[in-house]
Amino acid sequence: MNTRTSYVAIAIIAAVLATSTSAVFAQGYYDEEACPDCPDPASEMKREQAAQLDIPIRVWTDKAVYDHKSTITIEGSVANIRLGTEIGLTVIGPSPFNNIVAVDQLKIGSDGKYKTTLSTAGDSWKYDGTYTIKVTYGSQQINNKALVQLTGASVIGVKCAPGELTARVGAENYCIPYSISGATVTGARINQATTSMTININTSSDGMLTLEIPRNVLDTKSSTDPLFVLVDGEEVDSEESVTDTTRTVTIMFPNGAEEIEIIGTFAIPEFGAIAALILAVAIISIIAVSSKTRLNVLPKY
Repeated sequence: MNTRTSYVAIAIIAAVLATSTSAVFAQGYYDEEACPDCPDPASEMKREQAAQLDIPIRVWTDKAVYDHKSTITIEGSVANIRLGTEIGLTVIGPSPFNNIVAVDQLKIGSDGKYKTTLSTAGDSWKYDGTYTIKVTYGSQQINNKALVQLTGASVIGVKCAPGELTARVGAENYCIPYSISGATVTGARINQATTSMTININTSSDGMLTLEIPRNVLDTKSSTDPLFVLVDGEEVDSEESVTDTTRTVTIMFPNGAEEIEIIGTFAIPEFGAIAALILAVAIISIIAVSSKTRLNVLPKY
């Protein structure tokens, strides 16, 4: 090989090495002096990996808002795979009901990930509001949750006639006879959490509202205890007459009032009839068991 050929070979090798070195520096070099505020890619990646390891179980959904005819895709991952251990999944309905909507056990893949889907078309998903998707792994202490919103529920129940106020609880309607002067009713709702009924009004003068409230909708513990009435957050006096089935309450309000709140001791127990039946069966069972036990412990002569 002559000298000229050697110089050419050396030049080619130097060019290749320079290109490789430039590529390496372009991919991994971090010049803190040239850019002190720029993040170090390697450090950022390490921090992200460490953060993921600090979270024993993760969960997320494909969207944040759904209607009542949707499919929710739930995905997640665990930091440490335990053979034979599954993910416990529980979906809790919106307040004030907080009912159990779904329960499931999910298998974990070899990559530490899990995935499932849920349909919102069932009766358990009929209420609008925020649903909590909770996942646990191994114990209740290792858990995480995701929140989703459901909207667009159709109203269930009979259509109220003229002269009846439509009070909505979740997705159900209740019709309450009423009369009003000096204002019009713009809306009403019943809140189980605060055991109250709220009526929104649009006034044109001082006026009066009379409601005939079914006692199975809103009531107090005793027929002699009055309902508590607020007009725009201020307590006011009211007149009441009580029968076995209804409470008729008359409320005076000033011009400019916007909200009337009537507070009782309970408001439409969601499972009232079922709870009463279960309580009756439980009492009968306790009496039967107690009687049997008492007979068994009697001394024999």
